[in-house]
Amino acid sequence: MDFDFPLRKIIHVDMDAFYASVEQHDNPELKGKPIAVGGGSKRGVVSAASYEARKFGVRSAMAGTIARRNCPELIFVKPRFDRYKEVSKQIRNIFFEYTDLVEPLSLDEAYLDVTENKKGNPSATLIAQEIRNKIFDKTGLTASAGISINKFIAKVASDYNKPNGQKTVNPEEVLVFLENLDIRKFYGVGKVTAEKMYRLGIFTGLDLKQKPVEFLEKHFGKSGSYYYNVVRGIHLSSVKPHRIPKSVGAERTFFENLSSEIFMLEKLGHIASELERRLQKSKIAGKTITLKIKYSDFTLQTRSKTLPYFIASKDLILETAKELLYQSSLENSVRLLGISLANLNTEKKKESEKKESVLVQLKFDF
Repeated sequence: MDFDFPLRKIIHVDMDAFYASVEQHDNPELKGKPIAVGGGSKRGVVSAASYEARKFGVRSAMAGTIARRNCPELIFVKPRFDRYKEVSKQIRNIFFEYTDLVEPLSLDEAYLDVTENKKGNPSATLIAQEIRNKIFDKTGLTASAGISINKFIAKVASDYNKPNGQKTVNPEEVLVFLENLDIRKFYGVGKVTAEKMYRLGIFTGLDLKQKPVEFLEKHFGKSGSYYYNVVRGIHLSSVKPHRIPKSVGAERTFFENLSSEIFMLEKLGHIASELERRLQKSKIAGKTITLKIKYSDFTLQTRSKTLPYFIASKDLILETAKELLYQSSLENSVRLLGISLANLNTEKKKESEKKESVLVQLKFDF
């Protein structure tokens, strides 16, 4: 099947239950048992769950109390982020044995462009298998992978044969693969968007493909053109070794719910200090400040303001965050506050970057 755009060989590697798997590897007594990283305290939230715990409906971002209710035998383990970073670095070094075009998404997943690679191996499928084997030999952990012509399809494919598996979607299989895909499997379609699509009669990629771009833009705004393109196998975003962040933020979950704005201002001061530290470390400034408020009933609210100038100092961040806090009355007691800065001065650099294209043969040995 011919496409009128350059094809790449992209691998998406995703570690299996990474934080929980590291804990089970380092402590053999935890192997085969339902464990949750984080979430053990009264106000705790699950950072990661082992596959044994997931069978009981335990998921990341779930309140620890709910997780324990779902799985009474659940074992909570304190996070060790320094250890996770150490293992992540070992995994990343394996990626660099094959290509310098590595785009980390987090500690446990990354995109690799192996169209041209250091091993001279024409098969992205075999490279993915080699990488997964090396990760297991080096760390004792398993990884899953997706392989295809672009980042979107590779990301979707990596979830297909989890855990400890991989799936290749060859160029000639792309369109049929996308047409048969459940809309909930499309990367970028969350729960709310999926429910909206259901109401519009969109359940599969084929249903999505039958909607004109005007219809999708009307109902989904700027995302409409994204959905229109990806279901046709069009996703031209290249693997970016140095990802430019779109926002920088900091947040805190409180041991007790806060109902007094005076106490919240004190907490916002600490959060603004942490955000200032992160901005200075990355040498970044931004114009749009967003205040994130999570209430005791877990409903989430955000309030934003865009300034005419870039800021990075605690005082200016806190001043605007206070304004946003007082913008309207609180709906309930508060369990979490966060401040993020977007519309960063890195965007200019991003816009000035030249678009890269990789010319390859039409026939791929995947």
